[in-house]
Amino acid sequence: MTAEQSSLDRLSEVAVERGLRVCVVESLTSGRLASMIGAGDDAGDWFAGGIVAYLTDVKEKLLGLAPGTDPYSAECAEHLAESARQLFDADVCISTTGVGGPEGEGGHDPGTVFLGWATGDGVGHRMLALTGDPQEILDETVDTAMRLLAFHAEGIRPAGPRRSGQASTAPREPAD
Repeated sequence: MTAEQSSLDRLSEVAVERGLRVCVVESLTSGRLASMIGAGDDAGDWFAGGIVAYLTDVKEKLLGLAPGTDPYSAECAEHLAESARQLFDADVCISTTGVGGPEGEGGHDPGTVFLGWATGDGVGHRMLALTGDPQEILDETVDTAMRLLAFHAEGIRPAGPRRSGQASTAPREPAD
């Protein structure tokens, strides 16, 4: 079993157990992460979807990234994750952005990758300085993003009533 598959199995299990809703937003990985997650067990019950926003102007128009923000930065990764989380009404979102190579871009070396994450409790990022050819960089980015997504999903408390407006079916205490 690959590390990616192990992370996907864990993510699927946690999402189903806790009733989580998961989404992704990708630049660097161009949909590879969403494709992998969509193959997870019962993904139709917990994977809200993903956005591939490769061009900077699409990130600005679709996800509200402030013009002039470095598209290969921690700030960008965090903004993308939180914007998509809100758009999909998700419990957890991971974003990918960076330079896959083989050449540097925007003043960043090839292999400079930022993974953003967002939950209802906050946002953050992880920076990766990867080596290898573009395929190796993409493979490692997807693998690390899967592990990060499973990690943050595990940290989310079980969900309350779903977003559909369903009321809790638990009996209520009588009023005094």
